Amino acid sequence: MKVRSFFYGMLCMLALGASMASCSDDNDDDPHNDAGSTVTLPQVRAYFLNEGTMGYNNSTIAFYAPNGDADFIGDIFKEQNGHGLGDTGQDMIEYDDYIYVAVYGSNYLAKLNSACVELKRLSFVDDKDLQAGVRYLVADDGYIYASFWGGVVAKINAQTLTIESKLIDLGGNLEGMVICEDMLYVANSCTVGATTVYNDEIKVIDLNTFTLKETLTVVSNPYNQMLEAEGKVFFISNDYDSVDGYVLQMIDPLHNNKVTTLGNATYIAVDGDVLYAINSITDWDTYLAVNTFFTYNIKTGQINNASFLKNVPANLEKDLIYMLEINEYNGDIYIGTSDFSTNGTIYRFKKDGTFVEDFDAGGISPNCAVFFN
Repeated sequence: MKVRSFFYGMLCMLALGASMASCSDDNDDDPHNDAGSTVTLPQVRAYFLNEGTMGYNNSTIAFYAPNGDADFIGDIFKEQNGHGLGDTGQDMIEYDDYIYVAVYGSNYLAKLNSACVELKRLSFVDDKDLQAGVRYLVADDGYIYASFWGGVVAKINAQTLTIESKLIDLGGNLEGMVICEDMLYVANSCTVGATTVYNDEIKVIDLNTFTLKETLTVVSNPYNQMLEAEGKVFFISNDYDSVDGYVLQMIDPLHNNKVTTLGNATYIAVDGDVLYAINSITDWDTYLAVNTFFTYNIKTGQINNASFLKNVPANLEKDLIYMLEINEYNGDIYIGTSDFSTNGTIYRFKKDGTFVEDFDAGGISPNCAVFFN
């Protein structure tokens, strides 16, 4: 009897262990970490960073459910954390299922979970090298790289949010960045003094040694957007001294970082081997724009001037565009507009360009997005 009891006891323990393992496996299959969330969110979700108005402390992060299975939340960051994001939300990326946000005016970097609950914050206010303000972010191999006005790039541990290294004295004010072939390409836009001098440089940093490898000469004032696709780097310069205005360029790392001008564009996004571009010519007296939409086939090197959008709403043809993002999971296209004083509008299109809907951005000047599937 004792042996029989022991045998059945062991079976029960094994069954209990299997049950516990099953529960653990189920948790491991959960694609999101929503710990601490005050709201229930669907698995498929999108977040939009609204820059706000500099000095007004009114940056927000908006939540949107692409499948229509949850209500829109205009300021989910405040909803989840009980306080606002701060002054001038500059950039937002998703890395390793976390969200990282750079807030320029308040000068800090925040790490959020997939429900927009703040986990850690790194302030740069008291760092003499970084006091001029954080700008843009990229991530790779466990690190967040942040550009700063004042000519600094910081290497930050993505898990602990601690600075592990700084590359200083790069000159000027650094803006957009992208990683390609273990190299970090950084736009050096301008140098501010008694007068503003617009620079014509892309800094190339070797991430293996975290040292400056070379400086490329490009069209004056390369700024926020830099993208990598098919082993090439794409970026835009806002050349105030040229009638061409916003100039789209490409760097080819496999051909000695050759720089090629592709045309005129103000916003770009990538889906596979296709570069999507918008050229927005704005009349700053009326705040009305003429917007054209085209694509560039990266493999063939051909520009297609036919619009990649269908049944474009009339407002989108003339409103000031401030954002172009593509959902990497399904190819949906999101375009944000701004008048710099009231909430922006976001227009959503399917991958084939078919218009889906437009909605209030939840804040002023939507400038970037991250997607979870």
